[in-house]
Amino acid sequence: QPQLVESGGGLVQPGGSLRLSCAASGSTLDYYAIGWFRQAPGKEREGISCISHSGSTTNYADSVKGRFTISRDNAKNTVYLQMNSLRPEDTAVYYCAADFSFTVQCAYVATQYDYWGQGTQVTVSS
Repeated sequence: QPQLVESGGGLVQPGGSLRLSCAASGSTLDYYAIGWFRQAPGKEREGISCISHSGSTTNYADSVKGRFTISRDNAKNTVYLQMNSLRPEDTAVYYCAADFSFTVQCAYVATQYDYWGQGTQVTVSS
């Protein structure tokens, strides 16, 4: 069973960039699709992106499409979320999650994911 740790969050001005990392231990991520989710205060958890176990497929929510890029390096057991052109509405706690899967597709539906990191805070403000 993988343990996931997010890092890379912080305070950034609108239009800036951040790169989040999701590092796994305890298990290889080769068999897991990875999703990124975020939750702002008082709001429901929002799925924003996912990547299949091999990295062959990625999907993005409309709210981040064209600005965020998900990638993975299975040799490093790490998944990344590159966030560009950040907006104040991107402010949230960002979580990565793992879904045991052998499919070549993925979905960013929270109930499908079994293992979660602790989250990292992203604040976009001037």
